Amino acid sequence: MCGIVGYVGGRPATPVLLEGLHRLEYRGYDSAGLAVANRNRLKVTKAAVRVDELRELVEENQPATVGIAHTRWATHGEPTDANAHPHLDSAKRIAVVHNGIIENAGRLRDRLTADGVELVSETDTEALAHLIAAALADGAPTLEEAVRQTLHEVNGAYGIVVLDAQNPGQLVVARNGSPIVLGIGDGEMFVASDVAALVRYTQRVVYLDDGELATITADDFVTTTLQAHRTAKTPTTVDLDDADYDLGNYANFMHKEIAEQPESVRRALLGRLDDRFGTARLGGLNFDPRDLRRIRRVKFFGCGSAYYAGQLGANLVEEWARLPADAEPASELRYRNPVVEEDTLYVAISQSGETADTLAAVQELQRKGGKVIGAVNTVGSAIARECGSGVFLHAGPEVSVASTKAYTNMTVVFAMLALSLGRVRDLSVSDGNRIVAALDSLPRLISEVLDAEDAISEVAKEHSGAERMFFIGRVRGWPVAREGAQKLKEISYVHAEAYQAGELKHGPLALIDPAMPSVVIVPDDDLLAKNISTIEQIKSRGGPVIALTNADLPDGLADSVIRVPRSEPEVDPILFTIPLQVFAYHLAHHLGRDIDKPRNLAKSVTVE
Repeated sequence: MCGIVGYVGGRPATPVLLEGLHRLEYRGYDSAGLAVANRNRLKVTKAAVRVDELRELVEENQPATVGIAHTRWATHGEPTDANAHPHLDSAKRIAVVHNGIIENAGRLRDRLTADGVELVSETDTEALAHLIAAALADGAPTLEEAVRQTLHEVNGAYGIVVLDAQNPGQLVVARNGSPIVLGIGDGEMFVASDVAALVRYTQRVVYLDDGELATITADDFVTTTLQAHRTAKTPTTVDLDDADYDLGNYANFMHKEIAEQPESVRRALLGRLDDRFGTARLGGLNFDPRDLRRIRRVKFFGCGSAYYAGQLGANLVEEWARLPADAEPASELRYRNPVVEEDTLYVAISQSGETADTLAAVQELQRKGGKVIGAVNTVGSAIARECGSGVFLHAGPEVSVASTKAYTNMTVVFAMLALSLGRVRDLSVSDGNRIVAALDSLPRLISEVLDAEDAISEVAKEHSGAERMFFIGRVRGWPVAREGAQKLKEISYVHAEAYQAGELKHGPLALIDPAMPSVVIVPDDDLLAKNISTIEQIKSRGGPVIALTNADLPDGLADSVIRVPRSEPEVDPILFTIPLQVFAYHLAHHLGRDIDKPRNLAKSVTVE
């Protein structure tokens, strides 16, 4: 959520800031703004507009070489011009941009009002600007110290960048629970909430940890703790460049990322499948076979699509390794005082590696002695650092809010984890080799699915008038149904619910009527007859059926059929998800939705 960009150097700051905001649009926002400093004065432009509209409002030829910018996703106060960032103090000396939520903002604002400060917004962030200015007025020797004093009064999550018009050669940055990364250039420095805003200019970065501050100038940076102790940070090089965030010939990023899945899955598999022993080797786990044998239970946790990927992974662990396994939303785990067992492996799942609920769950489990690994797509992210060991997804940058290739790579990684756990137990080498071959063939089979995109688009167009849909799955198909419903509702705004096929008769069947299509997951496995029976129950009540299948169904059973290539039954759930992504994409496209930036949603959810 929200996006932060900062720059100090020798080139004009405004074009850098605007381009950085453009690269962060995928995170979700409802207003945008920037502030630059020149001749001891701030020039601020902000409004409840998109970045392209902000560009039209800004004087791009300004000579300022330092500035900060922000895209806001409303928390405190509606999306208005006054609530847009940056926020200033009364003297318009201090400008602040902020991601996160200040939990004691009400008390801080009341205190400022009592002191005679006139607040001009409804935000929590404005309080920070006034408090920093007050600390400087009360004798704080540096901007960094004024920020430090202010943050000692703050409860909550924040990633902030502070600009002082009277010290225009520096920016002060701080992080607690909301990502901040420094970009190191040649005679210039950058700040952002995501490397996407930096890679056009530099690949050398430094990730701040929670409780750290940084003072950056054009030539250097210094990091310290909230207690003013120096910290040592070593720059790393990210394996990304500006081209990774270009659309190319695609209309939007979701379509591009769906099409990239054969290659992203190939990257996830590269060097990890063992043909000789019919197993998989995930080097980032640092587990030898004895460590794997000591695991007695596996618990996956994540949010949204990551949670559904974990459910699919749990099914595979139980099926192949015969270990108890389940998945739950990270937002629930963090609050329910979970029972933590020393022989349980906990798997934290997050595309961004910064999801607030998942990170808090990791910290709670570790506090209780849990063994936690991460499955993330972002090197250097908070969850990756917190866990210390885990599996990198290798999906590549994912810009669209709706996850496609990252979700698919999660499921592939969990299949390899389940395979490695199974092969140190009772899964035979012949079954292991069968699974290895099935995983190895996934890029080719995904390409076959994508080759049928036009046919899937026709099915989506046929049903684009529906206001609600059911997604129905049984056992292996249940996580597929949940993820399919998630994709449809988040980008098309069509109400979609997922149900287990066996639960239909226990309530949901009452909703079936000719106006509500049901997407039924029908793999060609030992439950085929039962899934055909499910379709017949829906059809007998007048409900249209879209069958997603690799089986030969009776003629006329379903109103529409989406064909899926054959694989091994256990691997079907990974493959079946791809046509549902294509279906959701084209249905949303037929409805004219803003597919990459669906309303009310953000890519990286770094607050509760």
